[in-house]
Amino acid sequence: MSGRPEPLWPLFADIKGLDGIGPKTATALEHLDVLAPRDLLYTLPYSVIDRRLRDTVQGADLPGIVTVRAQIGQHRAPRSRGGAYRIEADDAATRFQIVFFHARDEYLRRVLPSGQTRVISGRVELFDSVPQMVHPDHILRDDDIADLPEFEPVYPLTSGVTQKLMVKAVADALTRVPELPEWIDPSQREQEGWPTWAEAIREAHHPQGQGDLAATAPIRARLAYDELMAHQLTLALARADRRKISGIVSTGDGRLRAKVLSQLPYKPTGAQLRAMDEIAADMADPDRMNRLLQGDVGAGKTLVAFMALLVAVEAGGQGVMMAPTEILARQHLEGLQPLAEEAGVVLELLTGRDKGAERRAKLAALERGDIQILVGTHAVFQKDVAFSDLRLAIVDEQHRFGVRQRLELGKKGQGADVLVMTATPIPRSLSLAQYGDMDVSVLDEKPPGRKPVKTALVSTERMDEVVDHLRRAVAEGRQAYWVCPLVEESEVSDLIAAEARFKRLRAALGEGVVGLVHGQMPPAEKDAAMADFVAGKTSVLVATTVIEVGVNVPNASIMVIERAETFGLAQLHQLRGRVGRGEAESTCLLMYQSPLSETGSRRLTTLRETEDGFRIAEVDLEMRGAGDLIGTAQSGLPRFKIADLERQAALMAVAQSDARALLEQDPGLSSERGKAARLLLWLMRQDEAIRLIGVG
Repeated sequence: MSGRPEPLWPLFADIKGLDGIGPKTATALEHLDVLAPRDLLYTLPYSVIDRRLRDTVQGADLPGIVTVRAQIGQHRAPRSRGGAYRIEADDAATRFQIVFFHARDEYLRRVLPSGQTRVISGRVELFDSVPQMVHPDHILRDDDIADLPEFEPVYPLTSGVTQKLMVKAVADALTRVPELPEWIDPSQREQEGWPTWAEAIREAHHPQGQGDLAATAPIRARLAYDELMAHQLTLALARADRRKISGIVSTGDGRLRAKVLSQLPYKPTGAQLRAMDEIAADMADPDRMNRLLQGDVGAGKTLVAFMALLVAVEAGGQGVMMAPTEILARQHLEGLQPLAEEAGVVLELLTGRDKGAERRAKLAALERGDIQILVGTHAVFQKDVAFSDLRLAIVDEQHRFGVRQRLELGKKGQGADVLVMTATPIPRSLSLAQYGDMDVSVLDEKPPGRKPVKTALVSTERMDEVVDHLRRAVAEGRQAYWVCPLVEESEVSDLIAAEARFKRLRAALGEGVVGLVHGQMPPAEKDAAMADFVAGKTSVLVATTVIEVGVNVPNASIMVIERAETFGLAQLHQLRGRVGRGEAESTCLLMYQSPLSETGSRRLTTLRETEDGFRIAEVDLEMRGAGDLIGTAQSGLPRFKIADLERQAALMAVAQSDARALLEQDPGLSSERGKAARLLLWLMRQDEAIRLIGVG
């Protein structure tokens, strides 16, 4: 990539120029994502071996690595081929043996000559209470002892790459480290006691003990912060870039909102009111809104979203609410219809099913501005859909909706404000990494009247009892979900599991009582099965996880999740959120196959103990790591070499405010610190950001 600043050239030179790296090793290193000297420098040791010289092996913590000075004694060759070759050695306090297998006699007599002293370092174990060092790692003469570091770094390896080679190549790469100007805010650096970038890189490869490897060690924290800062600068630049397209000022007079609020049977929560205010303020601002509304299952996102749509209507414009599937679009319609009637607003639905004359009539009404709020699926993106004056687009369930779709939506209404809703509580650090370009509103209170869901763990051996329990519940007119496990990755086995369960429950509960929904069904059949359940025609719905998002059946008060230990925590939490929406006491039965692993057990007991989605997400993050939590492939989550999203959430937050502050003061990154920040972006390969600021 042209334009890379000169001070960084040595770090991005050909890796084959480094000591010990030829074409073959260069290919092997690609498996560690090492393509240039810079990547080698960012491959930090994950462990350290204490090679400090001791007087004696006596009293050492065995088995373990010991380094001692010893007088070499007699050599005893093995009696039979393949036997052990033993050499006696005396340190300051005791005698021990150095042992080799398949060794060449003359070579050993040369490196360990009897009667001389050598410094030897390696793993010592007791055999029949005699200390033995088998195949020492290092054998040195006294005058070469300086070559042995007191703490030897241990690097991650891949086949064809040895520790020796890594140490040699890293040492060479370290000679190319330039002194770079500082991009971190000086007061931040001083407060944390962080070294300069060059010092940090050098010291990270020469750890002085286990403590230097901790994420909290100043050297590591500094390098982690650089990565987070580069990522947040990229997001902040993207945010600034988007703001260049000026938004529309939408200020409502509040009359429609007041009508709806006065008719509500309950008072909105503090969190809901706060989110409504934040959104209304953003819409009244000339910059385009790009906000994430994050709320746990049942936190009342629909009301907040509708209030935002009303601001658009009060201001004389239109709003659109998009859902990933037709079922969800219809549910939004049902949820919003009564509110729209209170407000006296025209609300319509547009999906792929609308055809012919009916579709044309809807489109004409939309273009005239007669339809004030449109609810739809991605059918809204089709070429012939035009709005009269689109002010606000609300996107439900972000992860099915990439950045590309958000841009498409922008084209429908130049400058339209965007609100993204997600029902997946994401821990703060991850939401900053994934949605750092957005402003976030969080709904962290449950509206009054939502009953807690009783959660119980049941072993699959008690399947018959569970079915009896269901039979009684169905007789009382209650409805239940039965979620089947995702057996393997293949859709087919999925299907077999769901169909087998469906047949078994149908046999136990009777014809016409049980419905089935799975991923392989044609959409129309799926919709029909869902509709039967919603209408109460069927009492039990057997499903694979297609029901996790947004389905609302207030009468369903039982959720059975089979092989719950195979699901992720967030997924289980979402599934449980499908019940507890009506008057009845609800239960969620987590069925597991024993014996439960330790992680399986922690996952299920966490669910039993709390209904707080944010708490659950934190535990999930601790247990699974960031990549797994949102599936790295589609998560858009950056992959950091040093920063650890689970443990450095606080650093991520500081990096975000720092990056935003820097760009507020210096939008073109042209000040001294701004230029340093450009170097950081090049160093961290943030090509996207570099494109946004333009080279130069």
